[in-house]
Amino acid sequence: MKRVLSLAALIVAMMCAPLAASERGPVTNLPMPRFVSLKASEGNVRRGPSLSHRIDWVFKHRNMPLQVVAEHGHWRRVVDRDGAGGWVHYTLLSGTRFGLVEEDMTPVYKTADTNSMVVAHAELGAVTRLGKCDDYWCRITASGAKGWVPREKLWGLMPGETRE
Repeated sequence: MKRVLSLAALIVAMMCAPLAASERGPVTNLPMPRFVSLKASEGNVRRGPSLSHRIDWVFKHRNMPLQVVAEHGHWRRVVDRDGAGGWVHYTLLSGTRFGLVEEDMTPVYKTADTNSMVVAHAELGAVTRLGKCDDYWCRITASGAKGWVPREKLWGLMPGETRE
């Protein structure tokens, strides 16, 4: 009977314990994976984490959101919206957050409400600066327009991530 109570107490303790923190990067101690953006207008994407590794391609869109999935010294392994990835030197990356619009002609609303006025339409693949985000909406800025879009229409946020 005592063994059953101990097992029950262990199960209750595990259920009440806070969720474990996400994995941390070995170099920066920042959450992994996480989103960043391309600081430069061009960034070489290498096969491995050093200058001696071959350049597989070049990212050519400043502020493009990228997901960091690994770290090694001054290098970050990143993937883009399509899952293509490689190693980029950390100096080419910024913590400023941007998102990509996932659906063509996405309405941008004046307030976080589909009944509010539409102030613009965002094209598929448009890069938008991310502002405040809750579970359903994100405030964005793109090409001078500011407004709100449903967060499901954006790539560049971790599931459950909110921003103030």
